Amino acid sequence: MSRRIRKATPPPEHASKGLGPRVSGALRADQVIAGGHRLAILALAASCAIVITSVVDRLAFPLSRGSPGAALWLFGAGGGLCLSLGMALVAGRGWLSSEKLLDVGLVYEVLQALTAGLTFHAVAFAPNLPSRGSSPVSLWVLAYALIVPNTRRRTLVATIAAALMDPFSLAISVAAGMPRPGAAAAALSFMPTAISAAVAIVVSRQMYELAVAAAHGREVGSYQLEERIGSGGMGEVWKASHRMLARPAAIKLIRFDPLFDSGLLVKRFEREARATAALRSPHTVDVYDYGTAEDGRFYYVMELLEGFDLETLVERFGSLPPERVAFLLEQACHSLAEAHERGLIHRDVKPANMFVSRYGIDWDFVKLLDFGIVKDPVADAGGAVTSARVIAGTPAYMSPEMALGSGDVDWRCDIYALGCVAYWLVTGKQVFEGPSSTQIISDHIRKHPTPPGRRAETPVPPELEQIIMACLEKDPANRPQSARELGAKLRSIAFTVLWTEERARRWWIEHEPRAWNVKVRSA
Repeated sequence: MSRRIRKATPPPEHASKGLGPRVSGALRADQVIAGGHRLAILALAASCAIVITSVVDRLAFPLSRGSPGAALWLFGAGGGLCLSLGMALVAGRGWLSSEKLLDVGLVYEVLQALTAGLTFHAVAFAPNLPSRGSSPVSLWVLAYALIVPNTRRRTLVATIAAALMDPFSLAISVAAGMPRPGAAAAALSFMPTAISAAVAIVVSRQMYELAVAAAHGREVGSYQLEERIGSGGMGEVWKASHRMLARPAAIKLIRFDPLFDSGLLVKRFEREARATAALRSPHTVDVYDYGTAEDGRFYYVMELLEGFDLETLVERFGSLPPERVAFLLEQACHSLAEAHERGLIHRDVKPANMFVSRYGIDWDFVKLLDFGIVKDPVADAGGAVTSARVIAGTPAYMSPEMALGSGDVDWRCDIYALGCVAYWLVTGKQVFEGPSSTQIISDHIRKHPTPPGRRAETPVPPELEQIIMACLEKDPANRPQSARELGAKLRSIAFTVLWTEERARRWWIEHEPRAWNVKVRSA
């Protein structure tokens, strides 16, 4: 989960500006998240309905093998089932952010309407009957619009497009060789779909406005959501404000669905909040609160930071001066030293989880983020909180013992990762770069790294290079044995040019306006 928490840019059309009523604009935060959960349930229900109706349909309307109708019906029923199962999987697994999921859901609505129309029109109209009854497309467009929320314009466009799949599927069936129905029979067949589309557009809008009014002032704990500023596979981060203190904060909401999650993710999320809240280093992100909202969502509240994560810093401004690298890493060592002394191992130290900001009157102030896969040897003695969906560590910053799955992983894996971070900061390149994660992990296990001075655009002092290479030793016993020791080594480097508070101040004055335009990305 990304925790690139910074002062947010003006929100896009679909970003919520608050929990208050929005009559013609974007969805609120809670509607976006709830919409993703509802889409997963609707797709799963549609899958079951397709199986049941397909059996009934074939018993009621037998089709001869090899006929155009049989091919159309098989394509429609099979395609609809695959679409719904795929949508249920994507929505339930949280592979997309809630906002992107709602966008993909509109495409799913239209394609599912097409497959439903094909199965319906695979059976020829009886010449002695004026109509075959209602197409399943009519029920689908009504159900989707009422269950899955979206903006007014998108609901209108998607509902009309889905309704048009009814006559379009009839045209496909006629082109495939099915008999052409009379104009009156076709019109009567399309009438229920047209009525359902009109009702769906009107009623969905009314339900949206009622939900806005009913949810006015709704909060997560004592905080009110304002706009989404980050997202990832595990959840989303929202800018929020305290109800009484008017204090800005960042709220992380876990992406949880009881249909697909076994509870391990919830335990991981709770432990992340507890572990981070227990740390007192000023260089560890502050956690204000955590708990369960009324609707069952898990959350925790963090301080809202303004600045860059170190990955974005290098990507936007290039590699850093060696003296600045040492200054930043020494602060990260302060955070890790406390965590290690408490028996906690971060296990996902990387540039994306190290945030540098202007913090009060301090410049270039580092905060360590994302203790989401923190390892507590005491707690893990009774069984680690892991999941098939949770991968411990990031390949580019993974120590050899972690890559090997060794049971002897300890705090020195964080020391190795800090060496990888230092390498990135001075060179703008990862220690090992390959075509796949498997290749990168293999290199961390077997390959000796190229000294950073050979790959950096500017000279790297020998003392700093020696420290980086010591952190990258394959054998943990040959690395610095603690974060305190590493911090002391960084402080002892005699740079010819120092990274002073004045240099940091000038850098931030020059680049700070550009910081607020950096887009939040997910890790």
